[in-house]
Amino acid sequence: MPGEKTVKKISMVEKVGYASGDFACNLIYATVSTYLLFFYTDVFGLSAATAGTMFLVVRIIDALADPFIGTIVDRTNSRFGRFRPYLLFGAFPFVILAILCFTTPDFSDMGKLIYAYITYVGLSLTYTAINVPYGALTSAMTRNNQEVVSITSVRMLFANLGGLVVAFFVPLLAAYLSDTSGSESLGWQLTMAIMGFIGGCLLIFCFKSTKERVTLQKSEEKIKLWDIFEQFRVNRPLVVLSIFFIIIFGVNSISNSVGIYYVTYNLGREDLVKWYGLLGSLPALVILPFIPKLHQLLGKKKLLNYALLLNIIGLLALLFVPSSNVFLILFFRLIAAAGSLTAGGYMWALIPETIEYGEYRTGKRMGGLIYAIIGFFFKFGMALGGVVPGLVLDKFGYVANQAQTPEALTGILITATIIPAILLVLAMIDINFYNLDEKKYKNMVRELENRDKVYLDHIDDFKA
Repeated sequence: MPGEKTVKKISMVEKVGYASGDFACNLIYATVSTYLLFFYTDVFGLSAATAGTMFLVVRIIDALADPFIGTIVDRTNSRFGRFRPYLLFGAFPFVILAILCFTTPDFSDMGKLIYAYITYVGLSLTYTAINVPYGALTSAMTRNNQEVVSITSVRMLFANLGGLVVAFFVPLLAAYLSDTSGSESLGWQLTMAIMGFIGGCLLIFCFKSTKERVTLQKSEEKIKLWDIFEQFRVNRPLVVLSIFFIIIFGVNSISNSVGIYYVTYNLGREDLVKWYGLLGSLPALVILPFIPKLHQLLGKKKLLNYALLLNIIGLLALLFVPSSNVFLILFFRLIAAAGSLTAGGYMWALIPETIEYGEYRTGKRMGGLIYAIIGFFFKFGMALGGVVPGLVLDKFGYVANQAQTPEALTGILITATIIPAILLVLAMIDINFYNLDEKKYKNMVRELENRDKVYLDHIDDFKA
């Protein structure tokens, strides 16, 4: 059974060290999720439909791999711990594959498509092998719920700082390096190399800064892949949260992917892409530090429902603002982002609760497998960010690198506003089925700690 050293507070140094891991992942993967579709259609040379289909296929492959990776993680025992080794040994391949994704080889059209599939699948699987144990590491640092919320808030702050860097500096850097090198494809490759190098170093820093305190005895470590079905049978909070992750990541991925099209073509202001992206991450600097307080004040459901409502208002307002009114468009972009970032940041703090609940119901602590389950679902959500914009744009007649028809502009606007708003309404319905409140959670943790004490006392008596 799990045993935890007595730790009520995690130091800010360790929280920052842990958070640097998500900053690193976002430098690389936010660049991929935000700009790779645009790179494939406007630089690499794939059609919108082909690129969108590839996003769906890659996400399915990646999502199917998640439970296998989670099972492997839960069986890991090393001198570095259960979760931390993946940060150390995954950093280098993650960086290399990211650079290869933004490389345009001199192949035939079919050769380039095969190359894109291989590199994107490789990057996605490597990301999973890092991100599943990274996420599960939170539950191994402490069982203190308030500390988990605090750790997650710092993590999300740094994640959004990474997103801010990607949103603002990546297009700026790509344009500069494209101009100086005389090649747009080389400019993107060099940009990804810089982001990758910084991200790789930060992953190693995260590895060195964190500690695993909640551990499993070797006799209790026989986690099996089919344990996933037991979790879905008894772990209602996990089921609700899994659906929530699909929707929220779907909305965020759609908004990120289509944002560059919306600003470039609907607004006719390509120069504003970096600012539009910046406003998508900027509210995190103000909101995320207050999430622990909002959590105490409002509780889980109210906090998430208010955040989702704010996001919906910001998105639907763009339907009624003329494209010439840039100030109002950016203002409502800020409003939508405030809601999105609050919900997106807070939902990660709920995952350790589902791990505790799963242990409470089954007697097995499956941090890696449960994070893999969440990953399995949120990657389907992320796939929406590639396949939905790609297919909708193709349906409405989008053609890259030219003035768009009114029909194509309508397709971009619908994808940027109405589709995400509908999904957010579904998220509000889903989260109201989450049945683990503060009182239930505290009672559950107390029971788990009592089980730990009984088990450890039994081990001490046996040794004596």
